Amino acid sequence: MARTADGPPTAESARRAVEAVWRIESARIVSALARYTGDFSLAEDVAQEAVAEALVSWARDGAPDSPVGWLLATARRRAIDGFRRRSALEDRYSALPVASPVSASDEDLLWDPDRVDDDILALMFIACHPVLSPEARVALTLRTVGGLSSEEIARAFLVPAPTIQARITRAKKTIAAAGVPFALPPAAERRDRLSGMLSVLYVIFTEGSTATAGDRLLRTDLAYEAIRLSRMLTALLPMEPEAFGLQALCELTAARFPARTGPDGAAVLLEDQDRRLWDRSAIRRGRAALDRASALGRGLGPYGLQAAIAACHAAAPSVAETDWDRIVLLYEALGRVAPSPIVDLNRAVAVAMAHGPESALSIVDELVATDRLSGSHLLPSVRGELLRRLGRTREARAELELAARLCTNTRERDVLLLKAAGLS
Repeated sequence: MARTADGPPTAESARRAVEAVWRIESARIVSALARYTGDFSLAEDVAQEAVAEALVSWARDGAPDSPVGWLLATARRRAIDGFRRRSALEDRYSALPVASPVSASDEDLLWDPDRVDDDILALMFIACHPVLSPEARVALTLRTVGGLSSEEIARAFLVPAPTIQARITRAKKTIAAAGVPFALPPAAERRDRLSGMLSVLYVIFTEGSTATAGDRLLRTDLAYEAIRLSRMLTALLPMEPEAFGLQALCELTAARFPARTGPDGAAVLLEDQDRRLWDRSAIRRGRAALDRASALGRGLGPYGLQAAIAACHAAAPSVAETDWDRIVLLYEALGRVAPSPIVDLNRAVAVAMAHGPESALSIVDELVATDRLSGSHLLPSVRGELLRRLGRTREARAELELAARLCTNTRERDVLLLKAAGLS
């Protein structure tokens, strides 16, 4: 065992060491254990047990020279103990290797370098399996692939930790009941299943980039976790354009994070942002991913088209100098590929910038007439802004006040109330 650089081991040094290893290597650890045991739920459980044991052992003895090997070996012993206790699986237990003392060689025993990518990809497919509810997919992905604890996931989505833990538990039971194997799905199914994986990562990133509730506009830890997972996915699936499209969208959107809030956390609108604060490295990464998506030659899908819109904003020196005509065209294409009222609403905003608020208002009024965004603060927010630009002050104020009442994020609500007050 190694001592910490600052002296003897402590509970705090053990916690930091375990968190660092788990955040980086959790997907590899769980996927290796799942391949070893043939049981995804058991692999996740024994991995968590190994983490709990590490918090105690490393606080007493210090972090080991091979932390991943230690966690793998400890989890492996827990798995074997579980098989021992299950007499119906005695034959399976006898086929497993006998546990040996913890050593770096355990890492080699469970971790076949030639199969690691397939193992992690299989883990992602399982976490995003269609037999699970959307909420369960998000929770299980963040837990098993992202390495987040139930408490971290709960804080990010503003729900109680027991709720997240219950979702994860139900998800594992559902996977077991459905007999989902730890394996890559057949090639014919992968394209369809990939869309579900991308959807999960998109939901995670969207919640991080504009929180639906609470007193923070951004939940950057969640957004950056989605970016990390999207990079992992493109590395595992280098021929899938929509994987690169999602990565590009996330990178280009996150590039604006430094300018989207003020020192006090207040929201800063696009037209008021200091573009010198935008992360140019993230923009370069996003453009490179978008170029890769285009170069694969199958055309841009929904995520690629959204990334192309984000690239227009990234290239513009100001709101006024943005290529709004191109953005309108991209939203029209997006509406054909993935129609939704949110796409129509965003197209209306772009039309207002390109051709004036009157043309855009007809699009928004059609959404109102069809009641397609009932209960959302976004529709009255956009309608209020268009009415303001048309000089219809009283109606604009009423719409903005309605949007504020419907909005559950306090930072966004503050912006809406400030706009409404300015029309008094």
